[in-house]
Order: sequence, then structure tokens, then C-alpha cells
Amino acid sequence: MNQNLPVLMIKKLIILPYQEVRIELNIELSKKIVDLSEESYESKLLVICPKDALDSSPSFKDLPDIGVLTKIKAKMELPNGNYRIILVGLNRVQVDGYKNHEVYTNILLANIKKSEKISFDEKKSLALSRRIKKLVSKYIEINPHTSNSIASTINNISDLDMLVDIVTNFMPFDQKKKISYINTFDTMERAKSLIKDISLELEITNIETKIDDELRAKYEKEQREFLIKQKIEKLNAELGISVDKNKEVSEFEEKIQTLPINETSKNKLLDELKRYSYTNDANPDSSVIRNYLQTVVSLPWGVLSEDETDLKKVKKHMDLKHFGLEEVKTRILEFLAIKKNNPDINAPIICLVGPPGVGKTTFGMSLSEALNRKFYKISVGGLNDASELVGHKRTYLGSSPGKIIQGIKKCGTQNPVILIDEIDKMVCDYKGDPASILLDILDQNQNHTFIDNYIEEPFDLSKIIFILTANDIKDIPAALKDRLEIININSYTEKEKIDISKKYLLPIIFKEYNTKKYKISDEVLSYIINYYTKEAGARNLERILRKIVRHIIINESDIVSITKSLVTNVLGPVKYDMKEQAIANYPGSVNTLGVTPLGGKVIPIEAVLTPGSGHLNLTGNIAETTLESVNIAYMYIVSNLKTFGIDKKVLNANDININALTSIKKDGTSGGVAFTTSIISLLLDKSIDRNICFTGEITLHGDIYKVGGIKEKLIGAYNQGFKIVYIPEQNKREIEYLPDYIKDGIEIICVNNYEVIFDDLFTNKK
Repeated sequence: MNQNLPVLMIKKLIILPYQEVRIELNIELSKKIVDLSEESYESKLLVICPKDALDSSPSFKDLPDIGVLTKIKAKMELPNGNYRIILVGLNRVQVDGYKNHEVYTNILLANIKKSEKISFDEKKSLALSRRIKKLVSKYIEINPHTSNSIASTINNISDLDMLVDIVTNFMPFDQKKKISYINTFDTMERAKSLIKDISLELEITNIETKIDDELRAKYEKEQREFLIKQKIEKLNAELGISVDKNKEVSEFEEKIQTLPINETSKNKLLDELKRYSYTNDANPDSSVIRNYLQTVVSLPWGVLSEDETDLKKVKKHMDLKHFGLEEVKTRILEFLAIKKNNPDINAPIICLVGPPGVGKTTFGMSLSEALNRKFYKISVGGLNDASELVGHKRTYLGSSPGKIIQGIKKCGTQNPVILIDEIDKMVCDYKGDPASILLDILDQNQNHTFIDNYIEEPFDLSKIIFILTANDIKDIPAALKDRLEIININSYTEKEKIDISKKYLLPIIFKEYNTKKYKISDEVLSYIINYYTKEAGARNLERILRKIVRHIIINESDIVSITKSLVTNVLGPVKYDMKEQAIANYPGSVNTLGVTPLGGKVIPIEAVLTPGSGHLNLTGNIAETTLESVNIAYMYIVSNLKTFGIDKKVLNANDININALTSIKKDGTSGGVAFTTSIISLLLDKSIDRNICFTGEITLHGDIYKVGGIKEKLIGAYNQGFKIVYIPEQNKREIEYLPDYIKDGIEIICVNNYEVIFDDLFTNKK
């Protein structure tokens, strides 16, 4: 049976079942409805919200067909005549229609349908209840202003219908959303909708919390920075510091903004600038930051000098400034030719290996001039601190960029010619390994993002032409050597030194001293070279020529030509004899060839017999490898006594004493042939022509193997006046790279077994 109840329309407040609300009524009609409810309807009311909240007098069709049955729990009449009532929501009900009250026609009555309870699955109900309770707990956790009492309240509710309505009332849903829950009779549907809406609310709350945190952090940071800045200004004012940084900071900012670097690096620099602007000038950090910023903005980011592309001009300039070095000049010209087709090609990393004074360093200077590039030299001889190359961290007192960045800054371009001198003399110790740092600097796959410890930002080194120099290739670390194009530069011959003197050194000296050009013959130059210099290059030769010219300017200005007598008068008695050979032409005395940091050198070997029991004694600063080579030579001879016609009794009754002259350390196997010849010469008591010298590794079977430095050795033999040189057959192809005058000046005999040498020297010897 249906029931009629008075209707209370509330536009701005939603009442849900199981909800208790306080309402203050000031409208006479509303108060009359409350009184009527208490008098005739057991204090029950139907609370509805009209479909159109703006309509003050809605028609029956504009009224909802679902409302909330409520009961007046308490009523209080206030002094101002208003009613304050407490309403309790009982349940949602369906309305079958509206009508006016028979007596109080301005009061609406609603015909309430009797609703049947909808049954549902208890397991599903339990699952939905648990899910709702978990979501509500999460919501309470992330909302610090929410009371925890709601959690204990809903945890004690087992009825799904009650749980859904209580949670719906608790959640901050808008009026439209809550009305939709009132209008849904199906509890399961309301529960599912509630789960969806709480989940959405959780997501929104998380986003709001994140935004609030970010805004709060930003605000606090700005406030903190503002307060710090204000305090600094106050302190500066009290200390009498009136330096205005604004202009300098603005200039720095303008320069940073125009740098062609990535945004991450740019923002980092701007942060440093901001720190600088807040730092008191009296603080040591201020100058540290300023120096850092000044260094960074002073670097030539993206600044490239334009290369000379005319290959003929480049070749002409290199030839004009530097004698020889044809191989390295050709390699540079190849690079320039390819660069025309591919501008992005990496420059070669060339290592010039050769004795001092042959022009390795000066070639780097002449190359930079020929290419129209800037030049910078870095000496790493004795360097043991890797930080010298890659800079020191700014945390260290007096920190600065490494030599590479310093050189680039000084040159003002990103593509200079950088010469790294004496890489074979770097030292590895507890301070680091400079060679390993050079690997990163020279690696063409990585050096476009080279990071200096001081700058701490990637800088492109790939456009640089690196020229490295070394005296001894054996002292270059293997990993570093693998990255380099090794070009060997040989010692100068006497003829080359004469040409260098006439075409390069003397013209430079005459021009520098602003004096007339004195004549000097090849004979006099040869005399100076052979008797007053002892070097592979021409450095000391230049000093001597300068000394002679200075003497002429001071004492004999009317002289026309430089003579031997003048040279002797200026330089004194002869100091060296480049033509000196073995001490004497004794049996056992032979000459071998070696390579020193000064170039190829003839090393005399002597041997004598002393009474004994066939022991082999060696002296002369001989290394372990050379000792083994002597023993192999000795064993080869002992195993072939008949072939060589050596009396075994002589061998057993005497000790063989071998001495390698000169103080240099003898290391390597290339003296094997010479030691074999020395021992055979001694045991056969037959001397060897002093114009002959030998090089080659000997085996137990008498085979002669290839040795290194053959070009340097042959130049050394030529410079010291030898006429015949025996070399391994395997080195024959290297002869073609020798100048013609050397090939014409000495007889080079290539052999692959010692028996050939024995037949030449001993079989036909009278």
C-alpha cells in the first residue's frame, strides 16, 4: 500500500540514506511542512531536489520521481523565529506522483511506492565491500585533513547498501554526482560506480598533491633565495661593499645564451651564474666561480679557421719552411684533398718518430702556417700528472683547465694544429697515467665530446690536427701507438746537412743578423759537420754557424768567405771525427750497426783469446737480449767447427773475451751476425776489412733474420764512411727508400745465411 508524505524541497543540500544533517529553516512554508510532519506523519518527510535548481515554482513534471525518506530527529525554535532541525536519512524511495494537501494547498504531498528489496550475491557483495574500504583507506592516507574516524566507522559496516551510501556522503562528490547515487536503486550498480569514482578521485588527489608539492617547493626556493639575497645586500651595505655585479652578470648571461651548446649545459652555466650573483665578493668562491665562467665563455665554441685549400700553395709553403719529410707532407696533402670531397672527415693523428734536431717540432709550426691554422705546442716529456692534460676539478685550490683546453682557448679556434711533444718520455706513477688520457683525447670516435675536468662540459676536439713527436718508438705505450699514424724521420746525411745549411740555416741567420751573405763552400761545411758536430739532426750545426757569423760580425767584418782556418780559429781544435771506425784492424775486430736516439750508429766490437777452458766472457754494457744473441752465435760456430775450419783444441784451451765499445747500452738481436764474424775472425786469426760493417739476427742454423731501423743504420754507416754493409735479405725492400747518393756511396749486400758471408770474408782471404 502506498503512503503519502509531505515534501521538503532543498536545492543546495543533498541528503543520502544513513546521513544526519542539521538544517536551519527561515521560510514560513518550510516551517509549516515540518510542523505538519510532526503532527500528522510521524515526523517523516520526503526530501527532494528539483531538476532545475533555478526554478522557484516547479511543476509536478519537473519534480524527481525518486527522493530520500527522512525523519525529523530534533527540532529547535530559535530566538529569531527560525527552525533548526536534525534530519536523518532513512532510505531512497520511488514517487508515484505529487499532489497538493487538501487543507494546506501550498504544501506538496508525495505518493510513495512500496519498494521491494533487490537481492544480490553475497560473495560479490563482500568483494565490493572490501574494495571500497581499501580505496577509502588510501584516500584518507593521502588527504591529511581527513578524519581517521571515518575509517573505523566504515570498517564496522557489513551491509553493502549502508556502506555505499555512507561512503558516498563522505566523498567530496558534486551535487550532480550525489543525485545520480540517489537515483540508482540497484546497490551493486551503486557499489561499482562508487569504486570507479573513488579511484578517479584518488588519481586526481595524487595529481593535486604533486602540483601542490611542486608549487610549494618552488615558492619556498624563491622565498629562500630572496631572503638570502636580501641578507647579502644588507651585509654588503654594512661592510661598505658597493660593487654592482648586475652589469657583469648580465654580460655573462648574454654570452651564455649565445653559446652553441645544448640546453642542459646552458642551464648548468646559468645556475653557476645565479650562484655567482648571490655570492659576496669577499667570499673566495666568488672569484672561483667568476674565473670558471670567464673561461667557459672565452672558449671558441664553434669557431673554425678557414683552411688553405690550394694544395700547391700548401706544398710550396711546407717545402719553403722545412727540408725533407716527404712522407708526412704527402699525408697532409692527402688529407686536404679528401677534405675537399668530405668536409667532415677527421684529420689524421700523425706521430713523427726520429732523433732530436731533425725538424719534428718545427714541422708542426710550418704545417699550421701552410694551412692557415693556429699553432699550439704541448710538451709532455717527464709529465706524470694526467690532470695536466684534462684539468683539475674546481674543488681544488688553484684549479685550471688542462693543457688541451688552454691551448684551444689561446688559439681562439676549435681547429688549431696542436703538437704534443716527446710522448715517449711521459711517466706513469701514483698521480695517474697521461698516456691513457691521451687515448681519450686522440680517439676520433670519442673526442667530439671530450670533457675537461675543470670545464665539465663536452667540447669537440675532432677538428684539431694533432701532431705527436717521439725519439724512440719502443717507449711509446702500445695502446697509444695503435691510435697513431707512425712516420719515421731518419737522421740527416752529410749531404742533407750541407743542403740544409745552404738553403735554410744560413739564409735565416744572415737575415736575422742583418748582415751580408758570406760565402761558404761544401768542403768547409763538410769539415764543420764531421769534426765539430755529432748529431742526427741539425740543431747543433745551426748553433755553430751562428757562432761563426757572430764572430765575423764582431772581429772580421771585411771577410768575404768562411774558410777552414776561420772555422778552426773560432771553434778551436776538432772535437769529433764522424769517420772514425774500429780501434784497429785486428782479428776479432768488426763493426756492427745500431740505432740510438741520435740516429744510426756504428758500434765497434773487439775480441781476444786468453788461456782458459772455452768460456765466453762479454763486456760493454750489454743487455740480456744481446747476451742471448752472442750465445746463439757461439753455439752456431761450435756446431759448425769443421765448416769454418776452426781447431777445436784452440777453442777448448782458451776463453773468448768480447767487448762492445762505446758507453751506450747494447740491446737487441741485430748484432748476431757481427758477433759471429768477430768470433770466427778471432779463432781463424784473420782480420776483417775495417770498411765493412754488419747487421742481422743470427739463428742456430746460421739463418739471418730481418732487423729494425735498417734505414737509420745505413745512413749511420754512410755518414761514418763505410763502404760495404751486410744486411738481411728480408730487409732488401727497404733499400729502395734510401736516397740515391747513399745507395751509390756504399755497397749493400743482402744475405739470408751466414755461409755466404763466410765465403766472402774467409774462404777467399789470403
